[in-house]
Amino acid sequence: MPHQIPRTGRILVVDDQSANVRVVSALLARHGYAVTAASSGKDALQAATGEIPDLLLLDMMMPGMDGFELLAALRELPGFRQVPTVFLTAAQDRDLLLRAFEAGAVDYVTKPFMPEELLARVNAHIGLKLTRDRLERVAHERQELVNLVAHDLKNPLSSVLFATEMLLLPDCKPERVSRYIEIIDGSSRDALGYIRTYLEGQERAAGAMATAAQPPSSWLRDTLDWLATRYELQLDAKGLRLRISPLERDACVAIDGLVLRQVAENLVTNALKYARDGGELELLARPGAPGFWQLVAQDRGPGIPTSRQRELFKPFQRLTEVDPADGMSSGLGLSLAKQIIINAGGQLWYEDREGGGARFVIELPEANCTTATTAG
Repeated sequence: MPHQIPRTGRILVVDDQSANVRVVSALLARHGYAVTAASSGKDALQAATGEIPDLLLLDMMMPGMDGFELLAALRELPGFRQVPTVFLTAAQDRDLLLRAFEAGAVDYVTKPFMPEELLARVNAHIGLKLTRDRLERVAHERQELVNLVAHDLKNPLSSVLFATEMLLLPDCKPERVSRYIEIIDGSSRDALGYIRTYLEGQERAAGAMATAAQPPSSWLRDTLDWLATRYELQLDAKGLRLRISPLERDACVAIDGLVLRQVAENLVTNALKYARDGGELELLARPGAPGFWQLVAQDRGPGIPTSRQRELFKPFQRLTEVDPADGMSSGLGLSLAKQIIINAGGQLWYEDREGGGARFVIELPEANCTTATTAG
């Protein structure tokens, strides 16, 4: 089997001389680069509709659209502004070279060129481009991780703060003290568990499924019971009564129990923030499409304005113009929740409730009930 040279970058070569295009393309391809060739500015713009290259090699002087005009047109395309450009030129006119750098070129190679020189310059600029791309990806992934950690810690820490404040009230009801202590204990353990999960890198709380021999699954009843234990008193303190509608039979769905809890509590905390005048938050489980079950959270609050429903599941969007969480809401919750459910093979959507109010529906594939696993 012939040795396969690994591709190390994509290059768009543009030259009106077909012989130059063949020589340059063959040289670069032999050294592992994926090359797209064009013989005019028009052809280059058409080729640019495909993958964005890692380097542009442009002939400076071409009939019709020259290299300067082509570079200006390419830089108007999405993603091309950061692509390094090396001009190929037979001219050594100082003014032309200055114009090339002013246009955004990072280097130039004079024709006729030495193959070693062309390769050295290409290697250097592609190396810098790919390194910058990797750094940008790392920075993006790190920011995503920070967002996830901050978001997932917010709910348990808010529960700790709520229970602590209730315990400090002079008229705190004695019969509720043990419940508040349980909330503090459970929420603190959840927060520590999330931190441990992220630091150890075993899975992301934003929905990464454990790679176990048997797929993750969980009982909807366990999730509803947990939500009631964790949030009933918080809802009551905000004037909302929690109602859990009884299940005709328990249902097992294909998602990790801890992950389902995190998604569902986003819906509960949204009701805490936005449906305080709704009187009641109802949580229920019901059959969905064939082979699916639904977990529903619905209230009688103001609902979501029609003008905002289209942006409801986009990152960093809030349900209303006013932030009732007073800066504590990042607007990430519903976006993350939807992505988690999609990754698990389900759907999450919003619908207006008949008679007024909001309804969020989580729909997940049914799983084998005998293999259900629940969060501790």
